[in-house]
Amino acid sequence: MSMSFRGVANLDIRDSIPDWGPYEQPKAEPGSPNILYIVLDDVGFGALSCYGGPIETPNIDRIAANGLRYGQWHTTALCSPTRACLLTGRNHTTNGMGCISEASTGFPGSNGHVPPECATLAEILVDHGYSTAMVGKWHLCAQDEMNLASSKRNWPVGRGFERFYGFLGGETNQWYPDLVHDNHPVEQPSTPEEGYHFGVDITDKALEYIGDVKAIAPDRPVFLYYSPGCAHAPHQVPHEWSDRYRGRFDEGYEVMREQILARQKEMGLVPQNTELPPLNPIGTFETRSGPDGQPFPPLDFTRPWDTLSADEKRLFARMAEVYAGFLSHCDDQIGRLLSYLEDIEQLDNTIIVVVADNGASGEGGPNGSVNENKMFNGVPDDLEENLSQLDELGSTTTYNHYANGWAMAFCTPFKLWKRYTFNGGTCDPCVISWPAGIEARGETRDQYHHAVDLVPTLLDCLDIELPETVKGYTQHPLQGVSMRYSFDAATIPTAKHTQFYSMLGSRGIWHDGWKAVTTHPTLSGWSHFADDEWELYHTDVDRAELHNLAAEEPGKLAELVGLWFHEAGANQAFPLDDRAPVEILTAPRPQQVAPRNRYVYRPGGAPLPESVAVSVRNRSYSIGALVDVPDRSMLGHLLEEGPSGVLFAQGGRFGGHTLYVKDGRLHYVYNFLGIEQQTISATEDMPTGENLILAASFDKQGEDPPGTARGTLALYYGDRKVGEGMIRTQPGPFGLAGAGLTVGRGGADAVTDDYSGDAPWTFTGGKLKRVVVDVSGEPYVDLEREAVAMLSRE
Repeated sequence: MSMSFRGVANLDIRDSIPDWGPYEQPKAEPGSPNILYIVLDDVGFGALSCYGGPIETPNIDRIAANGLRYGQWHTTALCSPTRACLLTGRNHTTNGMGCISEASTGFPGSNGHVPPECATLAEILVDHGYSTAMVGKWHLCAQDEMNLASSKRNWPVGRGFERFYGFLGGETNQWYPDLVHDNHPVEQPSTPEEGYHFGVDITDKALEYIGDVKAIAPDRPVFLYYSPGCAHAPHQVPHEWSDRYRGRFDEGYEVMREQILARQKEMGLVPQNTELPPLNPIGTFETRSGPDGQPFPPLDFTRPWDTLSADEKRLFARMAEVYAGFLSHCDDQIGRLLSYLEDIEQLDNTIIVVVADNGASGEGGPNGSVNENKMFNGVPDDLEENLSQLDELGSTTTYNHYANGWAMAFCTPFKLWKRYTFNGGTCDPCVISWPAGIEARGETRDQYHHAVDLVPTLLDCLDIELPETVKGYTQHPLQGVSMRYSFDAATIPTAKHTQFYSMLGSRGIWHDGWKAVTTHPTLSGWSHFADDEWELYHTDVDRAELHNLAAEEPGKLAELVGLWFHEAGANQAFPLDDRAPVEILTAPRPQQVAPRNRYVYRPGGAPLPESVAVSVRNRSYSIGALVDVPDRSMLGHLLEEGPSGVLFAQGGRFGGHTLYVKDGRLHYVYNFLGIEQQTISATEDMPTGENLILAASFDKQGEDPPGTARGTLALYYGDRKVGEGMIRTQPGPFGLAGAGLTVGRGGADAVTDDYSGDAPWTFTGGKLKRVVVDVSGEPYVDLEREAVAMLSRE
C-alpha cells in the first residue's frame, strides 16, 4: 500500500520539509530469516537416505538432522500443480493448474495461468523487503506464453522474482538445457566436454545472486527458490556419479522395497504394522479393462523382477544406478549452498525447506526408456534398443528414464507413483530446518499436511499477514494451514482437517484421518467417472492404503465421496480429464496468431519454441532456403571453402529434423525419436549464384500407425529434383521442452550425428536470406514457381 506524502512543499526548497517515506524501498524487519526453498522433482517418499532410501543424500540428511522430517506431507501428484500450491498456498485447481501447464484445457481449473488473485510467496516477500531469486525449473507458465513475443506476466520475473536463471517448461536436457536468464534466452556458458552440467550451472548462479545481495546489504534477507529439475527425466549425470552405485540395485526393486520399509520402520517414519502393497495394486492388462473394453494402460503395468531375463535385470539395475547418481549429484550441489550460507554466517537464520513435487515417476513404463519423448508420442520402447544403450545411460546420447518398478520402490511403502492420488503419488518428503527458530533437531512429525500449507507456514514464521491486495488484485484466501504449531510439539494433533485430490482421472479426499480414493487409471481414456470404484482407508493407521474398508464403513465412504464433490466444486476441479498423453499434448491451445500455411524465418535470434513454431506433424510440408552462393573459381583464394552448415533445424538428437549443406551438397535428416536418423542426400553438387532455392519437400502418402505419416521426401535445387527417399514422421512433439527451431545454425544438441561434433554449425560460405516452411499441402514445384515469381518482383 502506497504512503501519502507528509512533508511540506513550499515555493522555495529552503522553506520546505522533505518526506522520504513514500519513496523508500521496503525494508524487512530486523533479524528476518533468509528462506531457501529446495524443490526436488519426481523424488518419492522412499528415495532419500533420510527417509530410509538407498540413495546417499548427506546434505539433505544434514538439513533433516538440523530440523524436522514430516511423514505425512502431501502433494498434488504432478509437478506444475504442486509448484503452484508451493508458491501460493492455494489448491492446484484454484490456481488454474489442474495438470502440467503444457496440458491446459481452457477451463477455470486447468487453464495454465496462476491468477493474480493467487499471489506467489515471492510477490508478497518482495513487498516486505526481501530480495527474491529463482534458479532451475519454473513450469508455471502457459505454453503459449513461453516465447519472446508473449507477455512475460507469468514468467518468474513477472511473479515476484527479481532474478531468474533456468528453464520455463516441464523438463530439460541436463547437458544442453533450454536456458532463460531473467527475461531472455541465453546460450549455456560451456559444453559437456568442458564439464558443463545444468545442476552445477544453476548453483553457480544461486551463489552469485545471494552474494550480490549480501555484499551490499548483509542484513537484507534473501528468498531463493532452488528448483533443479532433479530427478525428473532425463536422468543425466557424469558417469562417476552413477558408477558409485554399481551393483547396489542388482537384487531388484521388490527386494529394494523390503529393505527400504525396514529402514523406515527403524526410523519411525511409518507405523510398525505397515505392509507393502502388491506390485500391480489396481490391475493389469490381463485382469482389468475399461467400461467400454479399453485396455489397461500398458505404461502402468510393472513386471515382476523374477520374470526378467538376465540382460533385462542388468539394464534395469543400471537405470536405477543412473537415477541414484543423478540425485546424489544434486545433493552435492545443495551442499555447496549450505557451505556458502555457513561461510557467510547465514545458515542458522535461514529457513530451509526441502520437498519433492510428487512421487517417483512411472513414465518409463514397464521397460524403461532411453528416450522419454517416445511416451509423449505414444511410441513404445524397444528393449533391444534400450539394451544397446546400456553403457550410454545418463550421457549426452540418451534421454533416459528407469522402468516403473523402481518408481514403486522409490515410493515405498505406498501404492503406485506420480499421477495417482494414492499415497505413492502424493505422500512425499518434506524437511524443514531453521536453527534460530526451531529447537527440535533430527525429529519426525506425523501431522498430516499438504503443499498448500507451506506458504502459510513461512508467512507465520515471518509474522507476515497475507495482504488484502497484491499489485491491485484482491487476494483469494489462503487454503492451507500453518505447520508452525508442529515445530516444537511432536504429538499435537493435526491442525488440518480436509484435503482433496484430483489428477488425470485419479481422485481422492482425506478428512480427519480417513481417505477415499478411486482406482481409475490415469491417462487411460476410460472416462465413465460416475462408475468409478471408490476405496476407503483409515490412513492414520494404514499409510500404505492396503485395507479397503469400503464394505465395512459404507456411511463413512458416502460421506467422503460427497465431500470430494463439494471440494472439487469449490475448487473448480471440473471437468475431469484422463486422455492419453499424445491427445492431451497435441490438443489445440491459444496462439497469439492463427496457424497459417506459410512461415517465414530469418537467420539469427533466439530459438523458437515448438509450441509457437510451424508444426509439420502428420502433414505434407516443404522447407525452402533462399541463399546466395558465390562462385569460388571467380574469387580465387578469397574463398577457400564452399558453403556449409545448417540452414534449418528443429528439435534435437531425441527427435527433430534439419536441412543442411555439407561437402558441397544438400542434405535432410528426419530423426524419428532418436530411433532412426532418416537421411536424404542430394546426388549432385550445389549450383552457385544469387537467389538460389535449396529445398526439402515431404509428400505424405499415408499413416502407419495412425498419426505417423509416411511418404516421400525429395530434395530440390530450384525446381530440379536432386534426391529422394521414404521417411516417417513423429505423431507428437519433438520434445516436451527445448525443441527449438533455428535458422542458419542448429541447436546445441544436434539433430544428426552427421554434424553433432560441429554443433551448432552456423551456415557459412554463402548468404542465407530466409527460410520458408509451407504446410499448405500444395505440390513443391508449384510453390517453387511462385517463389521465383515473387523474387522477380523484388
